[in-house]
Amino acid sequence: MHIVILVLVEVLIVIGLSRLVGLGFRFIKQPLVIGEIVAGIMLGPSLFGLVAPHLAVTLFPPETIPFLNVLSQVGLIFFMFLIGLELNPKYLSGQLEVAVLTSHVSILVPFSLGTLLAVILYPLVSNASVSFTAFTLFLGAAMSITAFPVLARIITEKNLQGTRLGTLALTCAAVDDVTAWCLLAVAIAVARTGNFAGAIPTIIASIVYIGLMLTVGRWFLKGLAKHYLRAGRLSQLLLAGIYMGVVASALITELIGIHLIFGAFLLGAAMPKNEDLVRELAVKTEDFVLIFLLPIFFAYSGLKTQIGLLNRPELWLLCALVLGVAIAGKYVGTYVAARVSGISKREASALGWLMNTRGLTELIVLNIGLELGVISPLIFTMLVIMALVTTFMTSPLLEWTYPKKLIRLDVMKPELEAETGINTSAISEASPRPYRILVPVANPSTQKGLVQLAVALAQPAVGIALNYRYPAVVNPLSLIEFQEDYAFESTPVEADRLIAQRRHQLEELINTLEPPETRSCVHPIVRISSNVARETAQIATLEQVDLILVGWHRPAFSSNRLGGRVGQMLTTAPVDVAVFIDKGKERLESLLVPYSANIHDDLTLILALRLLINRETCMLQILQIVSNNTKEELSYELHTMMEQLPTSVRDRIEIKIVEAAEPIQAVIQASEGVDLTIAGTSRAWGIERQTLGRYTDQLAIQCRSSLLITRRYSQVTAHLASMLPEVSSQEPTLRS
Repeated sequence: MHIVILVLVEVLIVIGLSRLVGLGFRFIKQPLVIGEIVAGIMLGPSLFGLVAPHLAVTLFPPETIPFLNVLSQVGLIFFMFLIGLELNPKYLSGQLEVAVLTSHVSILVPFSLGTLLAVILYPLVSNASVSFTAFTLFLGAAMSITAFPVLARIITEKNLQGTRLGTLALTCAAVDDVTAWCLLAVAIAVARTGNFAGAIPTIIASIVYIGLMLTVGRWFLKGLAKHYLRAGRLSQLLLAGIYMGVVASALITELIGIHLIFGAFLLGAAMPKNEDLVRELAVKTEDFVLIFLLPIFFAYSGLKTQIGLLNRPELWLLCALVLGVAIAGKYVGTYVAARVSGISKREASALGWLMNTRGLTELIVLNIGLELGVISPLIFTMLVIMALVTTFMTSPLLEWTYPKKLIRLDVMKPELEAETGINTSAISEASPRPYRILVPVANPSTQKGLVQLAVALAQPAVGIALNYRYPAVVNPLSLIEFQEDYAFESTPVEADRLIAQRRHQLEELINTLEPPETRSCVHPIVRISSNVARETAQIATLEQVDLILVGWHRPAFSSNRLGGRVGQMLTTAPVDVAVFIDKGKERLESLLVPYSANIHDDLTLILALRLLINRETCMLQILQIVSNNTKEELSYELHTMMEQLPTSVRDRIEIKIVEAAEPIQAVIQASEGVDLTIAGTSRAWGIERQTLGRYTDQLAIQCRSSLLITRRYSQVTAHLASMLPEVSSQEPTLRS
């Protein structure tokens, strides 16, 4: 087979497997990049070469490896440029003195432990051709690295960017990144010259070049930024000039005697941080780099990773020692420095786990060491395992150390008050909890009816005086979901911009709600999320929500209206859920509740009563369908509750009994003359919570009015507790 064709086949396999395994790792709440690294290892002698050695040699023969190396080096150059590009000075603005101390100690401690480890490993896994100094410097650098890109994405995904912990971790990682790359540059210089004295000219030349890039280079780049601002777009000519600069800078640092990646990183760091320019440049660059070139680098690294070299118990013990030193050095160094700086135990511990993540950055360092011959394939394999384990453990240990409920408390107080609509300083333990409705809003421009219904459920219409025991709050919830871990949009600074943009869209929606007096109870919540349904359920639990009101959503690969995320919420959310299918009827003057004595139907009636109390012109028809000579009666709790209603409310309730063999058709016919039909998830109405089967659509499609489908979870009478204080003593204990 022709060599070019064979390389293209390899690329095809690499990209496909990387995406597949990466998505699998995302499913288990791990960064996609870890799955891509594992995919690369799977293609190497550790798995593919072990299971099918002849096929592995046929698909990945030695003569194609140089081609993969060239592509991976190009990918590394532009990936390092992207890392430098996103190294925003804003990250250095939070608690800088504490961050400098913490980050430097978090480098010094693992570097020192790595030096001691080198004394043990050097005679066992190295050879006389490698100087002890170069080996020690590389091992110390490998122990000291923190993967800034992975850490930044974890902070964004956990919504930590607005917290004290998040800002401190970003600042520590940014300082750590700069220091660690400088340390690595020294290690490379020593490795190439053989001793520290011989590396001094290289170090001096590197310092001179860095100085030139941060002065003359930055001045020139600012001129490019001004040209971009005048043009209003990143033209192909300007992009070509920037890419030429990336390659030229990489070549200069290679000629100086450090490595290609430093020049690319330096140019990215020196780029003016104009938001629009950085965003457009990153978006234009990252797709091809992340999807095409970077997986090739992972495959190239995987072909050199030989887990089979760890073929004796003592070697696995050495691997465990490497892992233990890496974890202990980074975690203990960070924790102690943070505690000395006055950080609480829990925050210091969470910071230690964050700084312990290594990811792709570590893999880059290890490949440089293997390329220079400083580390052997055996120690390379041990350190790759260390990089994977330390990155894999970050998210679960962070969640264990610093769960979401603590993240919520760590959010800055003004932001918390703005989102909840409650003055936190005025809350005491004896204060009543507000009635709260959470409204997931996927598209603010099309879901006004959903939020308007939530307001109608929450607040009385103008002119109705009710003695509420506590206020009602509506929280439109907008979750921004990122598909790629390393995409520029998932950096903390860009995520903050997207959050502010989405919050502005929600505020514009709120300003259109009628009547204007009800807008004061609506307070949006905007978050980053990797799983919308799961995050919605978690927020509902943390915020003690009474009802989730979600809009209709048709899944991409199903005709089931209650499938997809809506189905997940209906099935898993630990609160009452209602799904609104908006038929465009803005009026809420007439309500229809088909009742079959199902616990979910109890919820429909309670929500209808809440609307009835809030709107004095609203009428309610309770439809009881008789079939097979049986009629379902209202539950004792509902009878008791309705007796407590004011006469003016009871007079607007009509109970209608209809004989029908097909309950669904009877409901559809009765919905002809109403504004809103409210039905529970039950087999009687063709809506089944557990199976969410194909016949679910019948009522949703044929119903003449807007439709609200309810699923009960909690004490149903809680929805009227603020209006009828006596109800609290009547609360049933049934759960669905």
